[in-house]
Amino acid sequence: MFVATAASGQSLQQNSERLVAHALTNSRAYETLSYLTDNIGPRLSGSRNAALAVKWTTDQFRAWDIPVRQEKIMVPRWVRGAERARLVSHNDQRIILTALGGSVATPVEGITADVVEVGSFDQLKTLGRAKIAGKIVFYNNPMDMELVRSGRAFEAYSKAVEFRSKGPDNASEYGAVAVVIRSVASASLRTPHTGGLTYERGKKIPAAAMTAEDAMLVHRLLSKGERVRMNLVLTPRTLPDVESANVVAEITGSENPEQIVLIGGHLDSWDLGTGAIDNGSGVAMVMETMRLLKELNIRPRRTVRCVLFMNEENGLRGGKGYWKTHESEMGRHIAAIESDAGAAKPIGFVTTLTGPAIVQLESQLSVLGRIGALRFETRESTGADTSLVVKGGVPGFGLRTEPLHYFDYHHSAADTLDKIDPNDLAADAAAVAALTYVIADSPRSLR
Repeated sequence: MFVATAASGQSLQQNSERLVAHALTNSRAYETLSYLTDNIGPRLSGSRNAALAVKWTTDQFRAWDIPVRQEKIMVPRWVRGAERARLVSHNDQRIILTALGGSVATPVEGITADVVEVGSFDQLKTLGRAKIAGKIVFYNNPMDMELVRSGRAFEAYSKAVEFRSKGPDNASEYGAVAVVIRSVASASLRTPHTGGLTYERGKKIPAAAMTAEDAMLVHRLLSKGERVRMNLVLTPRTLPDVESANVVAEITGSENPEQIVLIGGHLDSWDLGTGAIDNGSGVAMVMETMRLLKELNIRPRRTVRCVLFMNEENGLRGGKGYWKTHESEMGRHIAAIESDAGAAKPIGFVTTLTGPAIVQLESQLSVLGRIGALRFETRESTGADTSLVVKGGVPGFGLRTEPLHYFDYHHSAADTLDKIDPNDLAADAAAVAALTYVIADSPRSLR
């Protein structure tokens, strides 16, 4: 049975300390993550494994005696097929690559064409149709490692990733027959990194990501003035949409149940690895937050709503579906907290709050100093799945973790459970739990 907490600041402090202490010493977040990754495995939207993850997480909430429901959505069903390439101009050397999510297929025999390298969309435009038509465009845009090493890995990623998402569309306008990119990654052991693309105009052309090593090989050959000719075979399929669901669990508020503090992470993953970093860890953190509140009999003033979003990776249908279903409730949402930044040591949160509001929150969350997570940085964007909610005027928060190695494994076959430190994951869960509780139980609302 839940015990409603008192309204005093002392009680707020005591309970946040209880949550953090319990999370650090009695965490089950790693256990949750282990089942998602090792037992269920990759969870690409529309797949059997994604459906298993929806069922298992729903059952887990029920086992913890936390009310839960599934909110149905339709999601895309893209299936990766064969993917291979070779340099027919250079003794059929093998090129290791992977199709970008949502890519169309090549003909069965593949596409054989000359490769032309570009480093920007402006360069693509300068070359024009005369030099691009009939060619495979190679976008060679590595992440800025100076930014990565200085703790700004997500900024480096955002600069490089536009060639993955928009590159195929832009190249097709000039008659390109396919696109290959340098994997958007901060490290590589000849491992390609996938990710979604967007077809919005022109002809859909096949697209893949080469490993950093193979991208450098192609660059070296082209830099010497040599003709590079590639045979590219990709056989993905886009099947009809599949019914899936967001998993929604709630702890009803004791005094203001109509007010909602949303916490969430995305349940789907890419199909190459098992989605431990992206984003099984985020799912484990928000599920653990709910379990901790329940186990410690802490019932905040406001309702805490946990949403495990489906289809963040290749469509954002879960985030869009949540907005469509709950748009009329936005005035009652007090905050939206998203966890989708891996599971390294927590360093704080990004937030849409500014100035005095951050100072007030920091004063209530001194407990986070214990785990090095008492840093708030104002940003416009705090998470993909909650982006519509935040644009609708709800204060947004996103967990920040030490980002140095996040993009070493992101969207690759190396995104597996062994990359997660259980102690770091427990600290992450503690940070999310403390922030959630303080916002949900503070006498002073953020809105």
